[in-house]
Amino acid sequence: MRNVFAQWTTDLRHAWRGLRRAPGFAVIAIGTLGLAIGANAGIFSVVNTVLIHPLPYQNLDRILFIAGTAPGSDMPAEFGVSPELYLQYQQRSRLLDDVALFSSFTSTLRAGDRVERIRMSQPTPNLFTTLGAHPVLGRLPVASDESNVAVISYELWQTWFGRDPNVIGKTFQISGRSRTVIGVMGNDFQFPRDGTMLWFPLTVRLTDLDPQDLEWAMVGRMKPGVTATAAASELTTLARETPTRFGGPVSYSRLMANYRAVVRPLSQAMLGDVRQPLWVLFGAVTIVLLIACANVANLFVVRGEGRLRELAVRRAIGAGRGALIRLQMAEALVVAVAAGVVATVLALIFLPLLVHGAPTDIPRIGTVHVDAAMLLYTLVAAIVAALACGLGPALRGAAAEFGRLREGGRGNTTRRAWLRNALVVGQTALALVLLISSGLLMRSFARLTHVNPGYDTHDVFTFQIAPDRPTLSDGPTFAQFQLTFMERLRALPGVRSVGLVDNIPLDEGTSLARFRTEGQPVTDPGTLVSYVLSAGDYFKAMAIPVLRGRPLTDAEASTSGHVVVSQSAAKLLWPGQDPIGHRLQFSDDSSWNTVVGEVGDVLQDGFRSKPQAVIYTSMVGQTPKSWAASSPAYAIKTSRAETIAPEVRALVHELAPEAPMYRVYTMAELARRDVSSLSFMMLTLGIASVLALILGAVGLYGVLSYVVAQRTREIGVRMALGAEAGQVRRMVVGQGTSVVAIGVVIGLVTALIATRALGSMLYQTGAIDPVTFIVMSLALLGVGVLASYLPARRASSVSPLESLRGE
Repeated sequence: MRNVFAQWTTDLRHAWRGLRRAPGFAVIAIGTLGLAIGANAGIFSVVNTVLIHPLPYQNLDRILFIAGTAPGSDMPAEFGVSPELYLQYQQRSRLLDDVALFSSFTSTLRAGDRVERIRMSQPTPNLFTTLGAHPVLGRLPVASDESNVAVISYELWQTWFGRDPNVIGKTFQISGRSRTVIGVMGNDFQFPRDGTMLWFPLTVRLTDLDPQDLEWAMVGRMKPGVTATAAASELTTLARETPTRFGGPVSYSRLMANYRAVVRPLSQAMLGDVRQPLWVLFGAVTIVLLIACANVANLFVVRGEGRLRELAVRRAIGAGRGALIRLQMAEALVVAVAAGVVATVLALIFLPLLVHGAPTDIPRIGTVHVDAAMLLYTLVAAIVAALACGLGPALRGAAAEFGRLREGGRGNTTRRAWLRNALVVGQTALALVLLISSGLLMRSFARLTHVNPGYDTHDVFTFQIAPDRPTLSDGPTFAQFQLTFMERLRALPGVRSVGLVDNIPLDEGTSLARFRTEGQPVTDPGTLVSYVLSAGDYFKAMAIPVLRGRPLTDAEASTSGHVVVSQSAAKLLWPGQDPIGHRLQFSDDSSWNTVVGEVGDVLQDGFRSKPQAVIYTSMVGQTPKSWAASSPAYAIKTSRAETIAPEVRALVHELAPEAPMYRVYTMAELARRDVSSLSFMMLTLGIASVLALILGAVGLYGVLSYVVAQRTREIGVRMALGAEAGQVRRMVVGQGTSVVAIGVVIGLVTALIATRALGSMLYQTGAIDPVTFIVMSLALLGVGVLASYLPARRASSVSPLESLRGE
């Protein structure tokens, strides 16, 4: 063992000296591998933190996210659960240990002089035990606490209270009422989503049930040995029994007759749609690493062929084949280790930039950092790269061919060209897969950014405030406050129009309700339609076209009785008719509302979404206490959208100093955020594609340059016998192009399969898009021709006399 160690030490020392004598080879090989391994390490760190590292919950494999679906109904494809389903599942399920109900929203926290809108959750007290979570300070809620207590996050404890343990037992104004802090959760507990800072308990009472309140979320823990399929079947049966047990309108009974429970692992539900893009990115940088390894392997092949005579001499004087392999692998190992060091440095520099540029909706993305797992991955990748780059050339170089001594080191280039060409073919094929993938994303991004969302995203500033004072007690008082505040906003310099809406597009979704039109029987449950509260010049500020009629006046916006409908809502409720003058009502309300205007459709949930049928109602309900726009979003049309925020903050502080100002955006910022996932994928995959293209071109250039150098005598003889320079160029270019063409064919076949993984990320672009496939293939062929031309030009300039004399 000691002898082996000594041999490796000697060989590594010789390898290091040899690399110092060939600085060009060393820099290119180490730099190429270092860049590729660094990119892999960075993306691995993201994948490991977000996807591989388990969520911090006990028995995670037994925890399910529970929702519902009702095929054949007009409900969304998947929707939430209701409190009576919680009681039904908790009390009668034989397959679940426990279930917990929860919500997620933003509300106001007041602690001394500090007032902010933060993300909160209201779960049933057993949520924490269902997840197996424990506080780092204090205790968890119990049923007897009702909703008078709260648990805060570690981040909130750290940033607001300076990690003061005496925060336990203190009372603060939380979501409109006084609640006492009883516990602090650990730093890794961020349920149900990143940024949640506070939890206060929900008490479910039979007397408060509304069987149509299907807007809650639920998690459950299966008993050991239970499968998700069995749990879904049981929950479906239990759900269909709820109308009999808890009552409800006829429409609810009809819905539950078609109801099916939807269950999925909690990790899958929390990670949402980020799994596939991150794995695709990891696959892309892995391809770059493979191309880099092929490139460096080619360099080792060339370097090995330059040492054939030396290796033959060593073999002739008694060196064993294992010693020759070890000698060459030592060089590959030194290169790989040095590349690993370079990769680590690059990861330290660029990983924070990668995290900063990543979409903020990726769970746990903020916790990604250089850690032991990434360093271990870098080490393993370096060792694997050493084997991939050096083993093949080492095995060939160690072959016992004493004829090399007679060849004087020249060797037969053609006899050994197959390995170099095979590596170039592989590089070309892999590069084409990346090019086609990035091309598909580029086409999707171009189409997505040219979508007409039905509103203007330029020169619009939006924000929300949450006023809280005794005088704001009902719909009319809130409406008067909003109208007064809008007037002051209109007076700001450069403001062209101001409106408000309770859910600004691209930021929040709309509410759903059932509406009944005139002529529909009272027994009809009504049509499920989205609705939003609006006032002021909202349609003008957002450039939403008024197709018929007019918007609501300020007087109509502050009282009930009038509505504006979207084009899709008009077609849904009154197909083929002019909606102006028609009346409708909330299905649970006897009051009628008259349609005074029809406006264009908008893409509320994002540029990928479909237009919704929307009813724009007034800021208040039929009675002062029914409902009101208490904290709507303001939309300000101004050329100073990027700079007006300080003036708006000053106005808020003047008119409502107690009101936190939050969700401060420009519509342009929201538009960028909406396409950020696709743009991040496109940019990252585009960089990987460019690297692959460059590495592939360099690899082809290096191979052909070496071939030309080895065939200098042959080319000189051809030209001495009358071959023209053009013929020589065509010969070399043809050789390089044929290798690239084979790689393109293989790459096309591979891309036909691989690009299917992009399906859900593409927009109005097929995974097999002929234009993209053809354009990228031609582009790669063009690069191949260019990379072949430079060595070909050098070959055609060979002087026959000098080449013959040199040999």
